[in-house]
Amino acid sequence: MNRLMGWILRAFRAFDWPLLLILAIFCILGTIVMHSAVGGTDWRFASQGRNFLVAFFVMWLVAVIPPSKIMKFAIPLYVVGVSTLVAVLMFGITSKGATRWLNIGITVIQPSEMAKIIVPVILAWYFDKHRSQLRVLDFLVAGVLLLLPFMLIIWQPDLGTALLVLGTGFFIIYFAGLSFKLITPVFVLGVVTIALVLYYEPVLCSPELDWVVLHDYQKYRVCTLLDPGSDPLGKGFHTIQGMIAIGSGGLYGKGYMQGTQTHLDFIPERTTDFIFAVFAEEFGLYGGVMLLLLYTLLLLRGFLITIRARTQFGRLLAGAMTMMLFMYVFVNIGMVIGILPVVGVPLPFMSYGGTALVTLGCACGLLMSISNYVPTRKSDTADE
Repeated sequence: MNRLMGWILRAFRAFDWPLLLILAIFCILGTIVMHSAVGGTDWRFASQGRNFLVAFFVMWLVAVIPPSKIMKFAIPLYVVGVSTLVAVLMFGITSKGATRWLNIGITVIQPSEMAKIIVPVILAWYFDKHRSQLRVLDFLVAGVLLLLPFMLIIWQPDLGTALLVLGTGFFIIYFAGLSFKLITPVFVLGVVTIALVLYYEPVLCSPELDWVVLHDYQKYRVCTLLDPGSDPLGKGFHTIQGMIAIGSGGLYGKGYMQGTQTHLDFIPERTTDFIFAVFAEEFGLYGGVMLLLLYTLLLLRGFLITIRARTQFGRLLAGAMTMMLFMYVFVNIGMVIGILPVVGVPLPFMSYGGTALVTLGCACGLLMSISNYVPTRKSDTADE
């Protein structure tokens, strides 16, 4: 009996209660919006409920594992992650022109989703091991550790997931001490590239021009972003309908389950990529602002855990998980309102999908693990 009570107490202590409260609000809100998006309680609504339960269990399971134990599995996890990505290219399941899934016998997995967690873990471990004296070589090695899974995911192709993995890894490298002077030229080059693309858009988006580095559908996504009206009933349909739905919601929204764009099937992928358009149409500008404030609270809690982390590994990993959540929100809402190309990134805790919810649950579990971790050895706190 005493052992059972002790186990229960340890289970409750694993939770970061402010973070859990925010996630509970998201769970309730996501369930409500999903009910409207599917128009009732069909199989997707029931399935999403199961997805939330699985994500909660994964979050709790990760939360009870101390960061010191996670560090020990960093290399094996990375090897398994890269190996499965290679296996996808060799034996993967192809659907809709992309090879992203792997049948392991008992189930089908998407290794690129695992990479969102595995890559930050290996980079945080690497910089923690070399924290006493970082050299240029260390940043180059970290770049290789990041670019290997990034390129494997690009080849699937899965540009959205690849960019999330690249962005999360980059933030760890930056937090570890990468000089801002090295980032500035890359930033300037990016701005110049965007300006040139905008200026030469008619030439670059002509059908006969091959972009070489991108697939045709990825090229059309960029061109559709630049001019959605060029193909309003085809490749620009998603973006145009999403913006119409958001605009038609006005300040106060049309009311719960009263969205015409949603329930007349104008919004494509309304349960996944474009669920923000469903929410904004029914709850309006004020509802959208409140949702963004809730995401802000989630990010602030993540940053607070990052600041309070007691080890270098914990600080880097918590910062990466928080920035990953930010990128999810920024990319999804950006593509729905038409400032970013459509790349298939879900809205955290709102969009339908078990794989993404499990990944997000794992990320939040890592934040909770880091939040409650107290080092027991002097070597664990040497970096403070």
